[in-house]
Amino acid sequence: MSEIEERLNELELRFMEQARQIEDLNAVVAEDGRRLARLDRENSRLREVVGRLAPEMIESPDE
Repeated sequence: MSEIEERLNELELRFMEQARQIEDLNAVVAEDGRRLARLDRENSRLREVVGRLAPEMIESPDE
């Protein structure tokens, strides 16, 4: 195999590995997005419950 063919082969292997890593990272980002949306909904529900249970409570500084 010539040097150019070897280099091309190496580049193709690197490209395939990077493509796989991008797909893996995309799956992680998508799952994190779903998890974040779920946690946001849960947070909203918990705030509603706390608001109904203790309306006289002073709001925290971060609100």
